[in-house]
Amino acid sequence: MDAVDALNEIAFWLERDLSPTFKVQAFRKAAALIGDLDAAELADRVHDGRLRAMKGIGGRTAEVIGQSLYGLPDYLDNLRRKGADPLASGGADLRKALRGDLHTHSDWSDGTTSIELMLATAGMLGREYLVLTDHSPNLTVAHGLTAERLVEQLGVVAALTEATPVGGVRLLTGIEVDILENGRLDQSAELLARLDLVVASVHSKLRDDSITMTRRMLAGIRDPHTNVLGHCTGRLVTGSRGTRPPSTFDAERVFAACAENDVAVEINSRPERQDPPDELIGLALDSGCLFSIDSDAHAPGHLDFLSYGAERAAAAGVPPERIVTTWTVEKLLAWSRAGR
Repeated sequence: MDAVDALNEIAFWLERDLSPTFKVQAFRKAAALIGDLDAAELADRVHDGRLRAMKGIGGRTAEVIGQSLYGLPDYLDNLRRKGADPLASGGADLRKALRGDLHTHSDWSDGTTSIELMLATAGMLGREYLVLTDHSPNLTVAHGLTAERLVEQLGVVAALTEATPVGGVRLLTGIEVDILENGRLDQSAELLARLDLVVASVHSKLRDDSITMTRRMLAGIRDPHTNVLGHCTGRLVTGSRGTRPPSTFDAERVFAACAENDVAVEINSRPERQDPPDELIGLALDSGCLFSIDSDAHAPGHLDFLSYGAERAAAAGVPPERIVTTWTVEKLLAWSRAGR
């Protein structure tokens, strides 16, 4: 087995299980260290002991690399067996119906890996399309993309799209754009119009009063470039960042605006978010909204979190046809570009 593939897949399974970051990065670092070695050189280093002498190669990573010369490494085999079952037991039919993911991040903002590795992992998971939605400039803590960096990224995506083999994952351009305090979107209309899809989210002043937050969200939803309302309450229910209560806003008005403006309500699949809460999914459903089940992945292993979102959507009785991530890429793009 290719040793780099083995190391990166191990990192995927560890991320999927929310293992400590340092453990995941040990395998990614090892993959990067040996990435430029040809097969003969790698085998020589394994057999004469020079591999273990390389800074950044530990006992476990050296073992994986050595075993990959002859087949499937034991450590990876065990992780595959452990991960054979889906992360969530419910929503199996809906999970199988999901074709893509509209909310993902790379190391261009606050993701941990390259666009290429995110794309490769999406292929491994059987996705048909993946939208790259790194953050916008206002979110400086997440290294949000300036207009200049977004233009640069569009060039990178175009090159990757051209290089994608037949049957590969379709990489689409996008952004997770902040809904600013005045309700405007945190990027120029000209650049937003060039993107395949726009996720609009609130990331600041989450404790504002209901009237202020409702006004802000309605303005963001009504912007013709907005396709998806991301993690609408901003809550955190678990995880290393602690917990955070949901924002307060007039949900009936917000979801009515989503339905009126053909904006999908995101069912954010990250375990620490589980956003919206169940009662708001029900309200959005009754309001006639479309939905988007997204991973909000910041690392390759997070891409499989869609299982959690599918389970919650199925439990709420959301029909698959109202979930835009079950649509073909052609139907998705016809919808996302309709108001541009």
